[in-house]
Amino acid sequence: MSTHAARLKALRDQLARESLDGFVVPLTDEHMSEYVGGYAQRLAWLTGFQGSAGSAVVLPEAAAIFTDGRYTIQVRQQVDGAHWEYVPVPQVSIADWLRDHAPQGGRIGYDPWLHTRGWVEEAKKALAERGAELVAVTRNPIDAVWDDQPAPSDAKLAVQGDDAAGRTSASKRAEIADWLAERKADAVVLSALDSIAWTFNVRGADVSHTPVALAYAIVNADGTADLFVAKDKVGDDVAQHLGNAVRVHDRSAFAPALGQFAGKRVAADPGGSVAAIFDALDAGGATILATRDPVVLAKAIKNDAEISGHKAAQARDGAALARFLKWAESEMPKGGVTELSAADRLQAFREETGVLKDLSFDTISATGPNGAIPHYKVTAESSLPIETGQLYLVDSGGQYEDGTTDVTRVIPVGEPTQEMRDRFTRVLKGHIAIATAVFPEGTTGGQIDAFARRPLWEVGCDYGHGTGHGVGSYLAVHEGPQRIAAPNYPGGGPAEPLRAGMFLSNEPGYYKANEFGIRIENLVLVTQQDIPGAESVMLGFETLTFCPIERSLIEPALLTEEERRWLDAYHARVLEILGPQLSPDERAWLDAKCRPIASR
Repeated sequence: MSTHAARLKALRDQLARESLDGFVVPLTDEHMSEYVGGYAQRLAWLTGFQGSAGSAVVLPEAAAIFTDGRYTIQVRQQVDGAHWEYVPVPQVSIADWLRDHAPQGGRIGYDPWLHTRGWVEEAKKALAERGAELVAVTRNPIDAVWDDQPAPSDAKLAVQGDDAAGRTSASKRAEIADWLAERKADAVVLSALDSIAWTFNVRGADVSHTPVALAYAIVNADGTADLFVAKDKVGDDVAQHLGNAVRVHDRSAFAPALGQFAGKRVAADPGGSVAAIFDALDAGGATILATRDPVVLAKAIKNDAEISGHKAAQARDGAALARFLKWAESEMPKGGVTELSAADRLQAFREETGVLKDLSFDTISATGPNGAIPHYKVTAESSLPIETGQLYLVDSGGQYEDGTTDVTRVIPVGEPTQEMRDRFTRVLKGHIAIATAVFPEGTTGGQIDAFARRPLWEVGCDYGHGTGHGVGSYLAVHEGPQRIAAPNYPGGGPAEPLRAGMFLSNEPGYYKANEFGIRIENLVLVTQQDIPGAESVMLGFETLTFCPIERSLIEPALLTEEERRWLDAYHARVLEILGPQLSPDERAWLDAKCRPIASR
């Protein structure tokens, strides 16, 4: 029996001991995080799935894993179809599947610290149609059978200086207090890790690649706050930074504290806070104001210090990536380079900056067929040799104290085919369409998503992910609420107007299953546009990422004159920003990569 088959059996045996007829396993933690610490990697432990979004349901005689279109190939490679049914979302929700598959009269377990209240209500309603019930567990049954489950990180918190943050924690808490006063509320619960890091100007190392600490917070209407975090994580420097207005409690005191608001109005985010938080507030007699965490939007609109820091981070990161691309162009055709060794070499170039804190996510280092997996994660087992005739895609980023980067480039190993050139150029055209977009204030990212897809649509092609996501400031590489994604694509969601100061990615792509993948990604800043005679406030994008776009993959005849001008101007800026950081040999290589594109 395989390892994962044995784990599935162990879970089923545990469910039987607990008189449960099923259990739901999401890929998240008690903070509804996208990326989670090792202790919370329950879905990966159970199934083998290494993607960053998914869920599973285990019943006595059936099991299903739920993933969206980004993982169609990956989930089949990593999860054994002999034991698991592959279910596509959003076409089929967990509630839909349970409605059809749960045992009549069954008891389906869930961990209330890993699901939102909205999900719980939806699942309860669906199960009621089967005469079944949803049952909250007090201990996650996977934890009971995961013998070598890692302990949560004990890394200490670090202070983010006010110069880098651009604002003091006290000013942020005062702004939250004003928000509470407007709503006649007494307190707000913050459970999202990046919201807490931003509010208190602290960073941590409890989640790989995301500089956050496992903590909860309650901010009160007078601007004081209660921070719930393992006390041995708080050194003297952090305690002094937090000051007397922030009371520090052990993390275990959070749930009991929620029961102390009888007769008080308490705000909590229904989309970002787990059901257990709402249950505890209800039980304690609080009146709950279900509304979005006030930090979400404030954090998304960057101030001058954050923007300046990000540009500095981008400049050094772009030079590191350029050095890697020069190395790759020289070494990959010789043979002997693998996806894993290439990722390691790129990390080494970033480490040579001397200020890299971490990668911003696991590098997607993908050649040939693996490039067609948008969120491919290279491992020792999956790593392929990089061979002539393939496209090599690298999606990577760094965490620096002044900024978080995320960039994707594609290079050919040997001579690219005409199909590769055509698809790459169409992706580039879509990328330029977003980079040059101008739109009125109030426009959502979903409204401009089609700009990037049109060149591919014209030849009957598309890509199965959103065109852009928000990015944090030395925080999460994926940040809401901003995005460039129509609702019918993965990454899409509630419409959020784009606002000046937001960081987003611009990353259209194309994927030919089992052959190659293409994605061109830069980060952009939403800016107000100065248009003479404009009758309303107009917005657009300033490109922040600078690294050459592979010219040998471009079919100039497919570009319009305006697109060529954009590309030439972009490459001129690449030379201006990266050139002074490079050696003469590297500069000569960059000069060649950044020559103007001539029409054919």
